[in-house]
Amino acid sequence: MMRKSWLYVGLTALFELFWVFGFNVASIWWHWGIVIGIIMIDFYFLSKACEKLPTGTVYAIFAGAGTIGTALMDIFIFDGEFSLIKSVFMVILVAGVIGLKLADNLSEEKMEEGVQG
Repeated sequence: MMRKSWLYVGLTALFELFWVFGFNVASIWWHWGIVIGIIMIDFYFLSKACEKLPTGTVYAIFAGAGTIGTALMDIFIFDGEFSLIKSVFMVILVAGVIGLKLADNLSEEKMEEGVQG
């Protein structure tokens, strides 16, 4: 069941990129309707992921993937500027998300030890 929750995390991160892309290209009313629909689907996946996983971890991945994905989308799709400092901060962001996940794993292990001991 935990793997399904991680699938929801991946889907919420992916759908976040879809609606951010939509914000950049929507120009008429029905485009905005699609964007709102994607946001609703995205938040459904986000809520499903939070049912079995720590909310802080889910949100960190959601926000981190969205931030990095949006920065890369800006560079590769919308002709934004790439810089060394942007890449440094993206690496720091990824390190923070990984660190949070590792910290959650340690907390879970300690809780399991407490229950067994």
